[in-house]
Amino acid sequence: MSLVPYDDRDGWIWLDGEFVPWREAKIHVLTHGLHYASAVFEGERMYGGEIFKLTEHTERLFNSAQILDFKIPFTVAQIDAACKETCARNGLTDCYVRPIAWRGSEGISVAAQNNKIHVAIAVWEWPSYFKPEEKAKGIALTWAKYRRPSPESAPTASKAAGLYMICTISKHAAERDGFADAMMLDWRGYVAEATGANVFFVKDGVLITPEPDCFLDGITRRSVIALAKSRGFKTVQRHIKPEELSTFSECFIVGTAAEVTPVKQVGEYAFTPGNISLSLMDDYAKMVRRELVGA
Repeated sequence: MSLVPYDDRDGWIWLDGEFVPWREAKIHVLTHGLHYASAVFEGERMYGGEIFKLTEHTERLFNSAQILDFKIPFTVAQIDAACKETCARNGLTDCYVRPIAWRGSEGISVAAQNNKIHVAIAVWEWPSYFKPEEKAKGIALTWAKYRRPSPESAPTASKAAGLYMICTISKHAAERDGFADAMMLDWRGYVAEATGANVFFVKDGVLITPEPDCFLDGITRRSVIALAKSRGFKTVQRHIKPEELSTFSECFIVGTAAEVTPVKQVGEYAFTPGNISLSLMDDYAKMVRRELVGA
């Protein structure tokens, strides 16, 4: 991954309906989204000139904004088109796509009904979230210190910027200790997800994944469940106690950035990437590049 700072690159960013040079896409230091986390975003990938599940991502962006009590001043179709145009303007056909919407700087207090809503879309080359040589062998995760909050205490159905604060803290701690990521529990103590990806386990040929009742039911997650079904694998969605991990043979995480990545360790529990993890990893890679017929 490039070490060039994200504010000092060549290219174009779509900002409030216009393309601006990359380095000029700026906001004021007193922007509400910066101080009060009134921002929602998406993470998408373009493969071979097509953004995977683009409209589903855009619709989720609009839903997240609605949950945070603001309205995006464009239509879903306009944002879809802008995502495609931003990739084309930057000459990219394989890249990461980041739409984001936030409250502006008209007021800087908790109440912000009159603040303007801004939208930006940036795209850049981004290879695999984890090193390719690590993926098939499986990555190691530790347990996160923080837990996913209750839907009664945070807008957990949204992809809101503020919900990722504990993810950053947890991933930093994991990497300091030599792990690739951290597994988070929810407020009840059930297994929830990694810091930026959903999780699946395998037991006796059946996929088991946490019930997404306090975290995002990821678009990649749903795609993998469909892939599993097409291969004849059954998927069960239910609450999972941490101690159950000793009974599972395989584990993998899924997400736009992670794609499908096998896991060899979660804390004190070990797994061996096997047929289900590896076949779904390959199937997903083929599907997003439109090489898998009938998926």
